[in-house]
Amino acid sequence: MVAAARARGFTMPELMAVVAVTAILATVAAPSFSELIAGQRAKSAASDMFSSLMRTRSEAIKRNAEVTLAPSGEGWEAGWSIAHPMDEDTLLEDRGEVKGATISGPASVTYLPNGRVKGTTPPEFDIEVSGAIQHRCILVDLSGRPYQKSSGC
Repeated sequence: MVAAARARGFTMPELMAVVAVTAILATVAAPSFSELIAGQRAKSAASDMFSSLMRTRSEAIKRNAEVTLAPSGEGWEAGWSIAHPMDEDTLLEDRGEVKGATISGPASVTYLPNGRVKGTTPPEFDIEVSGAIQHRCILVDLSGRPYQKSSGC
């Protein structure tokens, strides 16, 4: 007589143990994951602000005219834009709303034709995203070059 073949697979208690361990690990990892996402949103907003400042400076030098980066509407969180120096109705760049962020900074940043910042106070932007542990800071020196810091201003 042929011996009965052994059944293969997992038993119900084994499957339940795996599900329980997976649920515990997911519960522990979820808060860290949400902090990671918020931190990446803060980095992304800071990167967008940095590149807009660089573009504003570049446009001022290229066009040999004053070019201004200004917030859209009710503050920097609502977005920002770079207006054409000869036609205020034409935008060279229009950045939309930054959701979940608080951005504090100057009323606007104007670059001179030589690439320097207009005024005597160097602009700085503090970017905070809800859920992120650290702020991001964008500093602009009077020569017009922006810098990023991974801490608050």
